[in-house]
Amino acid sequence: MTAFCEPTTQTDYLADHAALMMTSFSRLLARPLVEPATAEALYHAPFPVLSHNTADDPVLTYGNLAAQQLWEMGWEQLTAMPSRLTAEPAERGQRDAMFAQMRDKGFIENYAGIRISATGKRFEIRNAIIWPLVDAQGIKRGEAATFRDYVRL
Repeated sequence: MTAFCEPTTQTDYLADHAALMMTSFSRLLARPLVEPATAEALYHAPFPVLSHNTADDPVLTYGNLAAQQLWEMGWEQLTAMPSRLTAEPAERGQRDAMFAQMRDKGFIENYAGIRISATGKRFEIRNAIIWPLVDAQGIKRGEAATFRDYVRL
């Protein structure tokens, strides 16, 4: 059975990283990612939120509880995984093209693509929002995604 992460203090919710995700989102989309805008609310949001770092092969740095459940893996496994592995090999080219488009446009609000869980269950995400994580100094710290619509295949 997968052990999902359940933080016990505000610090455990990665408050600084959660604030970066929420601030970057609201700056670009002129609306809040979640209300109230707290790390705990983001972690317990009823929709997946994920982020990855800026490495050449980006590794996931965040996955809220909804993301952990959908991908069927706990915090430790999820945040050790290269983000490309959230998609099957045949879907990675389309995923890469979406990130290139997001980097050109600033963010994307209508991305759809096939993903796969740790146990091999496939699902299609729809109307995903993808945005860069940019700190107060203008330094890009990663990229994030969220979506409310998905269909199991």
